[in-house]
Amino acid sequence: MTVDTAGSPTDLLEVDDDADLIEVLASLGWGDGLPVVAPTPERVEAMLAGCSGRDPEEVVATLPPRFGQATRLAIAVNAVMAGCLPDHLPVLVSAVRALAHTDLNLRGVNATTHCVAPLLVVHGEVVRSAGYHGGLGAFGPGSRANATTGRALRLILLHVAGATPGDGDASTQGGPAKYGFCVAENLEASPWTGYAASVGVDAPSAVTIHCGEAPHNVHDMESSDPTGILDKVASAMATTAQNNACISQGEYLVALCPEHAATCADAGWSRGDVASYLFQRARLPVGELKQAFGHRAWAPWMQALQDGDAAPMTGHPDNIRIMVVGGAGRHSSVIPSWGMTRSVTIPIEP
Repeated sequence: MTVDTAGSPTDLLEVDDDADLIEVLASLGWGDGLPVVAPTPERVEAMLAGCSGRDPEEVVATLPPRFGQATRLAIAVNAVMAGCLPDHLPVLVSAVRALAHTDLNLRGVNATTHCVAPLLVVHGEVVRSAGYHGGLGAFGPGSRANATTGRALRLILLHVAGATPGDGDASTQGGPAKYGFCVAENLEASPWTGYAASVGVDAPSAVTIHCGEAPHNVHDMESSDPTGILDKVASAMATTAQNNACISQGEYLVALCPEHAATCADAGWSRGDVASYLFQRARLPVGELKQAFGHRAWAPWMQALQDGDAAPMTGHPDNIRIMVVGGAGRHSSVIPSWGMTRSVTIPIEP
């Protein structure tokens, strides 16, 4: 068996057909500990058909902390290893572009001791055409497109960016989201326009990278009005255990289930109304925050707040991002960011 390492067209690894590929790769510092599909030259060539007509050797992005060059060939190799299909490659290529955006601060994301992981959200026509899932159980398991694309992005971070635990990834405890973190927006069940359009990206298909924690569940089966639901969402946001308590420009991604979103929309609330309400309600006393944190990276206007005032968990409503994910059942989730990172949404381009 010949395995393509994607360093260059001639970088091939000869592996006995009866060898344990996981162990062979692990001995070289590759892999995520799970079984992989052998990236044979034939499989990699078939994967590259997903970006037909594009130069496999073109550098899509340079990724820290190693500042490795993510070519389409390298991306395709990792896509094969993760079990992707060629239809998933343009999504993955675009996600890699987004990772390199300066606003995202990938070097900081990888270097922090926080458990932050890049969440890849897929929007638009490609959700249907490439089999991505945004409905019931969207965060997994069960969707090949979600699972393999999320895993492939992590393999790229390991193999190209050099975000290996201890050397390039300083996360104290790590986390399951670091194996693969990919979901689709459930636009069909959303009462609002698509998320990508709401942040100014007008394209048939798009991806968002939000660097954050694993989803924090919010349960509300009782409320018939937006305030009851969103007060519970705000309670999940307002805690000194999150980085946002001391970094005011940190973002939240609030993934509302279709039923919670419909309750808000039926009452005439827009996506912006939801964010504004959460900005007002997700607050903690300034005195409590001062006691918890000697250093507070607050917005300038927040510095004037007194101990008895309530400080918001982020400096502006625009830092609270709202999208619809999931299926039936009144469970939503909050995904706090690490703090010193901004989400990035870009069109899908192969």
